[in-house]
Amino acid sequence: MTAEPTLAGCAATFVPADPPRDSRLVFWSDSPDGQQPPSADSRTRIFTGREVNSVPTQNVSLADALPMLLSPAPGDTAHRSVAFWAASARTAVGYLEAGKVLPSVTPHGRDVWRLGTLDDEDASHLRLLAAALPPEARAIPLGDPRADGVRLPAAADVLRDFLTAVVDTVPRLGSPADAGPYLAWDAEPSPELQVWADALTPEAIALSLRIDPVDPGAVDLSDSEFDATVQVHGVARPGVVCDAVDLWRHPTLAESAFASDPRIEVLGALRRAAQDWAPLEDLLRAEAPHRIRLEDDDLGSLAGDAGRRLRERGVQIHWPRALVAQTSTRIILGDPGSREGAAAFGGDRAFDFDWRVAVGEDALTREEMEELVSAKRAVVKLRNRYVVADAETIRKTLLRRTGTMTAVEALRAALTGRARRGEDDVRVDSYGAAAAVARELSDGDPEPVPVPAALRAQLRDYQLTGFRWLAGLTSRGLGACLADDMGLGKTLTLIALHLHRQQDPDTAGPTLVVCPASLLGNWRREIERFAPGTGVLVHHGPSRRPPGETVADGSDTVVLTTYATMRLDCEVLAGTTWGLVVADEAQHLKNRSAAVTRALRTIQGQARVALTGTPVENRLSDLWSILDGVTPGLLGPYAQFRRRYDGSSEMDGPAGAAELAALISPFVLRRRKSDPGIAPELPPKTEVDLDVTLTPEQAGMYEALVRDAMERIETSEGIGRRGSIVSLLTGLKQICNHPAQYLGQEHATLTGRSHKIGLLDELIDTNLSEGGRSLVFTHFTTMGRLLRRHLTTRGVTCEFLHGGTSVGAREDLVERFQNGDVPVLILSLKAAGTGLNLTRADHVVHFDRWWNPAVEDQATDRAYRIGQTHPVVVHRLVTAGTIEERIAAMLASKRQLADSVLSHGAAAFTELTDGELARLVALSPDYDFGGDL
Repeated sequence: MTAEPTLAGCAATFVPADPPRDSRLVFWSDSPDGQQPPSADSRTRIFTGREVNSVPTQNVSLADALPMLLSPAPGDTAHRSVAFWAASARTAVGYLEAGKVLPSVTPHGRDVWRLGTLDDEDASHLRLLAAALPPEARAIPLGDPRADGVRLPAAADVLRDFLTAVVDTVPRLGSPADAGPYLAWDAEPSPELQVWADALTPEAIALSLRIDPVDPGAVDLSDSEFDATVQVHGVARPGVVCDAVDLWRHPTLAESAFASDPRIEVLGALRRAAQDWAPLEDLLRAEAPHRIRLEDDDLGSLAGDAGRRLRERGVQIHWPRALVAQTSTRIILGDPGSREGAAAFGGDRAFDFDWRVAVGEDALTREEMEELVSAKRAVVKLRNRYVVADAETIRKTLLRRTGTMTAVEALRAALTGRARRGEDDVRVDSYGAAAAVARELSDGDPEPVPVPAALRAQLRDYQLTGFRWLAGLTSRGLGACLADDMGLGKTLTLIALHLHRQQDPDTAGPTLVVCPASLLGNWRREIERFAPGTGVLVHHGPSRRPPGETVADGSDTVVLTTYATMRLDCEVLAGTTWGLVVADEAQHLKNRSAAVTRALRTIQGQARVALTGTPVENRLSDLWSILDGVTPGLLGPYAQFRRRYDGSSEMDGPAGAAELAALISPFVLRRRKSDPGIAPELPPKTEVDLDVTLTPEQAGMYEALVRDAMERIETSEGIGRRGSIVSLLTGLKQICNHPAQYLGQEHATLTGRSHKIGLLDELIDTNLSEGGRSLVFTHFTTMGRLLRRHLTTRGVTCEFLHGGTSVGAREDLVERFQNGDVPVLILSLKAAGTGLNLTRADHVVHFDRWWNPAVEDQATDRAYRIGQTHPVVVHRLVTAGTIEERIAAMLASKRQLADSVLSHGAAAFTELTDGELARLVALSPDYDFGGDL
């Protein structure tokens, strides 16, 4: 029954309950002339200011009192305690509206809402409220006043209990009886909710264990007994720390230090920690969690696996300064006394390793391990210090057999300092040849190999560094990925490497270069120019013959083939003994399961090299596929790599990034045009986004397509839904380009129907009038044909290079453009985005946007590369108020991320919810279907 308005004039004392929603207010008169409760139903012992008296009271449940408390302020007639509870109730409702509450579970399995983590402003407000709490609001004494004297509950405790009761009550008001946990008034106890609620709870506090000798003055720790004391740390306030028992002894001071009462969080954290270390269960049964006496087995487990599990859970262990603890398993790779150098590292050699236990940072000998196992106490004096070790871990380690690693496994372990054996991820201390070669590779200072005399070119400093780096790796039979920016001369560097390897009979032999068809001519010309006398064989076309018939073992011939031909002829090509296998534009190998990737792995060579300007085009796993192709096994199995580095929480953060960098940096050399000293002669590059608007025709088509497609998408699922989304995105981009493209009107007039066409005409005309040359990229072949017909009709000489252009025709188009015969070259983004040298261009126009900025950058690099002498202006055409503008914003932010954090392409948008997709594709409300934005 709702509280009567007249109760507002009475004093109101809060009475908490468990669960909090069962709490109540007790109304009473604090003076003979004061407002009396209209329906007194009990007598309650109340402290009236001087003494405790039994006074008539009216009990009202909090649910019945809230309507009165949350109604407009009753004015001066309200008792100050009622006014206080009204203000506090509004504060609690504000926390509910702000989402500052969390679901929780009582020890009896009852569902309750409680306050979540509050910020400093909230904490300050609560302190002010607690300071203003009237004495009547907490007038029911604790315990028996006759025996203990009058003790009233702390103001902060009363206020927090009231706020908790309100947030636990309000969500249930008006809910049906069978609504279930967190909505129903009296849902059945559900202990299984505990795990779910714990997972939602942010860590407001953290626990630690402080290990102390029982006798602080003990001289010989090996004869001492030890206690473990539970400490509580503030997560938001790192400087706040206290023994857990003090939270129960001094709850008011504890709340002030932690900004809220952390006792419930402490018990929850202690309950979770007890799952990893059973002795903590005793503290859960105690009146307040304090300390426990440790047996020898307890000490050992804290130094071993149990301690590791606790640390992973965030519970740190603080040992006495004089005691060395923390036992871990370690692998010793090689002989610690070995003097082997890097020259002893061989591709077929097996490397021995042994299992050891480390105490702290020091690995123990087997004799020391046996001494610790046989010791009678957990704490032993060893190497002039006291150590505590997990005897069980040591015993198991002594039983493990020595083993061997392959050369690539040993190198991976030496580089990262880690190795995986079964389910264990173990630290590795490496010695001997594996350690020496790892140090040599990590130093990044290649041996000063002389440039081959047969090379007819002067290598730039960075090219010379790249050549020597490649020579050092391939001389060991290791692979490499030269990942310089497009246009920095990777082809010349590789030619120098080929000539260098011919000088040594052990590495001499033919080189196989696999590249896109558009690059066959460029490779042939570069070899003929820089390595005259070197044989060149193009293995491509219907009349091709097996290289084995024309290329002898040990020959210095370079065989050029395409990825498509290599995939078809992989068995034939595998029949030749290759000195070097090269994958140019190696991003073609980013899909580990693609047929072309699998085919190339079957062709063996003494060494393998990948050349690419984009080692990570979509995601980090691309790099795994490329590097595993040139140095199989270096990055480990794909599933393990992905779990460890590619978005896995196991190795997120600086530690995982540092380990991955240590592993791959010796095998990937990445230089950018913008790096100091790399290409100082390159002219400036200016990038400009140019906004255009939709014409009325485009706006109407855009809106209609979105409306019709979203109706289908909202009623579909699975692969059908994903297909509909891709179709929608493609259609919208076509409409943004030109209605004729979307409608398939191949011979329609383009002028006046798309502002992109008008802007392109202006750009082309201006550039032609200044004697410039332009590249126009589109990822739609149909749009490329429309643009060529449109520009030709206007009298502009232009050509279109696309995926259907033959190799010979490609070379002819490139030559004519470079000679100045073709002032405008339209290109398909996918077919012409890599490999071509088009430095005659000084303007690049991206007519439509691709999903990945790295692909656009590759296309721009057709013009902005070594050999370019004019400033380059890059124009990106973006249709405002449409999906193009939103994609452009995404791409702009993506360019600021590391190479390992790139888009998954259009497929990423197929996983959007209906609401997210609708916001992405919606036409700006500024369009009126008849005018510009």
